[in-house]
Amino acid sequence: MPDVIRSRAVAFLLAVCCVLGALTVLAAPAVVPPGTDELGATVATLTDPGLEGRRSGTPGGDRAARRLAAWLQAAGLEPGGDRGTFLQSFVLERAARPAPTSALELEGGPARRLVFGRDFAPHAGSRAGEAAGDVVFVGYGVSAPDAGWDDWAGIDVRGRLALVLDGAPPQLTDGRASRIEKLLAARTHGAAALLVVRDALPPADATAAAVNVLSATLTRAGADALLAPAGRTIDELAAPLATTGAPASVATGARARLRVDIVHDARRAANVVGVLRGKDPLRAGDALVIGAHYDHLGRIEGIVHPGADDNASGTALVVGLARAFAAAGGVDRTLVFVLFGAEELGLLGSGHYVREPVVPLAQTIAMLNFDMVGRLRHRRLFVGGGDSAGGLRALAIEASRGTDVTPEVSGTPWTPSDHSRFYDAGVPVLFFSTGGHDDHHRPSDTVDKIDADGIARVAAVAARVVERLALVPRPTYARLARPAARGGAGGTAADGAFLGIVAASRPGPDGLWLSGVVPGSGAATAGLREGDVIVRFGRNAVDGLDALRGLLRHRRPGDTVDVVYLRDGEAHATAATLGTHP
Repeated sequence: MPDVIRSRAVAFLLAVCCVLGALTVLAAPAVVPPGTDELGATVATLTDPGLEGRRSGTPGGDRAARRLAAWLQAAGLEPGGDRGTFLQSFVLERAARPAPTSALELEGGPARRLVFGRDFAPHAGSRAGEAAGDVVFVGYGVSAPDAGWDDWAGIDVRGRLALVLDGAPPQLTDGRASRIEKLLAARTHGAAALLVVRDALPPADATAAAVNVLSATLTRAGADALLAPAGRTIDELAAPLATTGAPASVATGARARLRVDIVHDARRAANVVGVLRGKDPLRAGDALVIGAHYDHLGRIEGIVHPGADDNASGTALVVGLARAFAAAGGVDRTLVFVLFGAEELGLLGSGHYVREPVVPLAQTIAMLNFDMVGRLRHRRLFVGGGDSAGGLRALAIEASRGTDVTPEVSGTPWTPSDHSRFYDAGVPVLFFSTGGHDDHHRPSDTVDKIDADGIARVAAVAARVVERLALVPRPTYARLARPAARGGAGGTAADGAFLGIVAASRPGPDGLWLSGVVPGSGAATAGLREGDVIVRFGRNAVDGLDALRGLLRHRRPGDTVDVVYLRDGEAHATAATLGTHP
C-alpha cells in the first residue's frame, strides 16, 4: 500500500474512533436522582418495627445491614466489605459477662452451692477471682455521712463479704445509693467482696461498669439460703433499718466463698459498603465517599425509637444515589457508597472505615455525609465543611442553583457526625442536613413526619455535587482550627452549662459511659477520655446522660465541679470547669 493511501486510512480510522467515542459519551444515560416515592418507601422500610430502631449490635441492626447490602447488590454495585461481601465488620465493644463456672458456696456447715443464674449472678464488671470469709450485713451499703447516714461506720468489713440491700434509705434522696457507689464504698472499706440483694437478678449489661472488687447480686431467696446456717433471714436483718430509721450493720455469723469467672466477648456491628468503579482510566484511581449512618438508638426502656429522620432519611438518600449512579453507568472517578454502623455509639463505624478504607484515603478526594435530611423547612439546606478544601463552598452553592433549595454553607467541618472522622484523617468533607428538631432521639421521630419531597430536592443537589467532583481537579485539603468547645455533644444543659463529653448509648443505668470527649472542653481539660465511666458529678451519683443533664441544669458556665470516674476498674477524681452552650 502506498504511503499516502496508508496515511489516509489511518487518519480515517482515527476519525471514526473519535466519532464513536463521542457518540458513546452522548449515549451515556443521564443521572436521574431518586424521586419522592422511592425515598419515602426506603424510609418506611428502615423504620419498620421489625428492625427495632436499628441499634448496632442488635438483631434489628443486623437485619437493617443485610437489607441495605441486598439493595446495593441489586443496584449492581461491587461489594466493598469483608471477603467479597457488602458488610465491613468491626468490633462494637468487648463485653464482659460472668461465666457459669462462677460459684457462691456456704461454709461452716453442710456444703451447699447456690445456683448460678437463679440464686445469684456475678456482676459483669466484677474483678475475676475468689474470696472467702465471714458475711457482714451492711444495710444499704451507703456511705453518706454528710446526709446523716453511713452503713459502713462502726463495722469492720476488712477481708469479709459485705451483704447489702439494693436501693437507698428513705432519708437519702440524691442518688448516692447506686450499684457503683456501693462498690466504691466496699472497696474503700476493705471488703473482700460485695453481695447486693435484689428481688430479681439484673442482666449482665446492667452491671458492666468495672470496679476492681469481687461483686455479685443475690435474690432474696439466695440471701436467705446464704444466711440459713446462721439462723438468720434477710428480712430479719433489714427490719431494724425501718423501725429505727438508722443504720443497723451487723456480723451475721454466716460464712461463704465467692468465685467469679469472667468471659470477654467481642460484640460486632457492620458498615455496608458498595463500590462503583470510575470510567476514566486516568481518574478511576481516585475515590469519592458518599455516606450516611443507618443505625439509631433501638429500644430504650422497651420503647422502639424508629429514627426516621435520624438517620433513615440520609440512608435512603445514599441508597437512592447509589441506584441512580449505577443505572447511569458511573462517573469518571470511583464512587464508594458507605452506610455506617454505630454512629450513635460514638462514630465507631466511620472510625473503622477510616482505618481500613476500601480505597486508600490518600486517593479519596472528598467525603459527602448525609445526616438528618428528612425535614426540609423554608427550602433551607445546611451544608457544612465548605472551607475544608478550596472550591467546595462555591461548588455546593453552584450545585444548588435551580433546585428550589437554598443552601446555607458553613465553613466548619467539625459537626459531630461521621464526616468528622474523615476530616481528621485529611480528607475534605461536605456535610448535608436539614437541621434538628424536638423529635431528635425520641420515639416520635416517625416516618409520617418525613418530607420525602424535601429529601428528593436534597438528593438532586447531592447528585450535582457528585457529578462535579467527578470532573474537577482534586480539591486541596485545608486544615482548620477547631472552634472553642461550645456545644454539640452530650453533657449539655438547656440553660447553657456544657461539660463536653460524647455519651455512649448504654442499655442499663450503670454510670455514664464516654465514647468521646470534645477537644478543648472542660471534660478534656479535666483529663476525661473515651472509655471512662462518670459515676459522680459533684455530690450526686450519675447513672446516665439524662441524670447528668439534670445536674447541669443547676450549674452555670464557669462553675468547677468535682467528678469521679472509673478507668480500668479504678476510681479517679478530677475537677471540670464547665463551658458555655451556644
